[in-house]
Amino acid sequence: MEEKIRVLIVDDSALVRKIVADALESDPSIEVVGTANNGKTAVFKTHTLNPDVITMDIEMPIMNGLDALRQIIETHPKPVIMMSVLTQHGADATFRALELGAVDFIPKPSTLMAMSVEDIKELLISKVKSVYRSKVKVSREPSASVKEQEKARDTRLVQTGVLVQDVKQLEIPMVAVSKKIVGIGTSTGGPSALISIFKSFPKNFPAPILVVQHMPEGFTKAFAERLNSVSTLNVKEAEDGDKVLPGCGFLAPGHSHMAIERSASGNVVRVFKKDKVSGHMPSIDVLFSSIADQCSPDAVAVIMTGMGRDGADGILKIRKNGGYTFAQNEETSVVYGMNRVAVEIGGTYEEVPLFDISKKIVDHL
Repeated sequence: MEEKIRVLIVDDSALVRKIVADALESDPSIEVVGTANNGKTAVFKTHTLNPDVITMDIEMPIMNGLDALRQIIETHPKPVIMMSVLTQHGADATFRALELGAVDFIPKPSTLMAMSVEDIKELLISKVKSVYRSKVKVSREPSASVKEQEKARDTRLVQTGVLVQDVKQLEIPMVAVSKKIVGIGTSTGGPSALISIFKSFPKNFPAPILVVQHMPEGFTKAFAERLNSVSTLNVKEAEDGDKVLPGCGFLAPGHSHMAIERSASGNVVRVFKKDKVSGHMPSIDVLFSSIADQCSPDAVAVIMTGMGRDGADGILKIRKNGGYTFAQNEETSVVYGMNRVAVEIGGTYEEVPLFDISKKIVDHL
């Protein structure tokens, strides 16, 4: 028999622990080997039970999820999926966790009551399977506090004379403006990777960037704000009709597809609801296909860490239409999936480690 995926569930709510355990054990390939109601117990059981995957609540007594995550990553690295509440504070803590080494997150079942029991099961099971045997990035670098991030963002806005967040009206002075369009697609392991990339982009970035990160509805706005706070670019959750301007980043909302469209006044973002494409909404294939149709050969596209094959067909289309394409390499990917498929079907020119992605993008603008 094939070995089961052994899961440790950490949450201070007995009800949530039961919901998660029942959902996961409905799949014959998953076994819940233990539960914990606080971070201190979670650290102990990680060492004694040696689970394959951990689901981790954030707000808990005795020791919270972030402190437990730090100890686990430093002493006994395991793929950890954070359980996040849909609040600003919850989102901020979740993104800090991803920077510390958590590989993915899901909304807590208590925030998913609009979903059916079967939908909750599907989400939990797919996440656990996607991170099983994924690579855990050990990071001992403390995350900047929210206050420090806000201070950096406010300083940047004052320096550039930007007093509003509405990039529809934003005009950014550039040393040089490129006519290129940058597209990025990623999934599991993507948030922390994107934060690293956006941190390293230079000032006066001369092109717009459109990003699809597979992420639940409600979290993309907070994640866009996170990227905005660490980057010299002006980043926002995309809205239909946004003007695609140099120095601006657009993150697809968790509830809709995102595409680019040419108009008489320049490129604009299109945000719309439709059936899932390649199993997702937003879909990387939808964004990349629109870039291939509207912007090739003036396109630079990168496909990164994540399970499945979303984006592989779209990035191949960009390459065939004359754009420059590349993939995050296996060694620096949490899950070598979407990027692996893209490489195998000939959709990319080369594979690049995470720490070189921002430079590679800039070099081709």
